[in-house]
Amino acid sequence: MALSRTARRAVLTVALVCVSTPAFPSAQAAPLPPACQEALLETLDKFPVVDFTVPDKPKNTMTAQVLGLSEADQAVFTEVACAAWNTWATRNGQAVATDLDSRYRNAAGPVCNKFARSALATIKKHAPNVPAETREMERVAKTVWRASMEKLAADATNADCRTAYNAVKAGW
Repeated sequence: MALSRTARRAVLTVALVCVSTPAFPSAQAAPLPPACQEALLETLDKFPVVDFTVPDKPKNTMTAQVLGLSEADQAVFTEVACAAWNTWATRNGQAVATDLDSRYRNAAGPVCNKFARSALATIKKHAPNVPAETREMERVAKTVWRASMEKLAADATNADCRTAYNAVKAGW
């Protein structure tokens, strides 16, 4: 699998309620449980977006945040948590993707704003319905989101992008 496809999976998953963090475990971490491997490999397929796009800068920034996860943060990705995520994503993926695409289409440009605002609005709408077993993964995803948006806002040369990232950095 190409890194860009893996990165897309990781970032989309962060945007779609929290399982992105197992996408890039550090070299010293134990292998992911089978359900987490399934989440990594199949999440993108479970959320079949058409229009929603993750710009390269957020994708790369989130990927770097995920790569830097501590072993303790990686440890929240258990078989039970990932199995609960997989079941929820299978049942709700189309509705989440439809919502995400609609919000993306309706958000004002530039792309950084469309991404940030549509992702956060969709997460806020659907996060309360994610199974309780995934809450520790969600905690880690929130940390990844917040740190990524803070870095993006600090590094943004475009004022509209800086405003968009600052507006969503608090997360859900």
